[in-house]
Amino acid sequence: MSEFNEVVARRRSVRAYDATKAVSREELEELVKTAMEAPSWGNFQVPRNHIVTTPEMMEKLRGCMAPVNAKTTTGAQALIVNTFVKGKSGFHQGVQVNELGEAWGAYDAGLQNAFLLLKASEMGLDSIVLGLRDADKIKELLSIPENEAVVSIIAIGHRVKDAARPKRKALEEIAKFY
Repeated sequence: MSEFNEVVARRRSVRAYDATKAVSREELEELVKTAMEAPSWGNFQVPRNHIVTTPEMMEKLRGCMAPVNAKTTTGAQALIVNTFVKGKSGFHQGVQVNELGEAWGAYDAGLQNAFLLLKASEMGLDSIVLGLRDADKIKELLSIPENEAVVSIIAIGHRVKDAARPKRKALEEIAKFY
């Protein structure tokens, strides 16, 4: 198995974090720098990362999440709110270029998230991407500009225990070759 495939195989959505194991600012910066290498529509680089690390702010951010997601992040050392700048990806000279429109900004953010998650796995860190949240409350809490759309929250930390690999669908269910 290649080194890349090992990183992919090791990555899991972790739902229980060890609060005693720290994640440094330097590690978080390395994650974001790697994520910034992700491709984006027209190289507009619209994803943004709002990184919360203090216990007080993390608790306030958890208050903006569905209870099940808030519980999932307990013990994590950082919560990264991923957003994208609206009106850039999927547009040319301010005109929407296809039926997806703003969805291209979310697509760019998803690509960046994938790079971040895989880098975390490579570094021995664990993560989960969460989407059950109140975007308006998050924007207010973190003073996120109105021209940014909240996509997800990523918890970063160290797992308490190993997680089993979920079963994947058969290739034939998800791919058609022509």
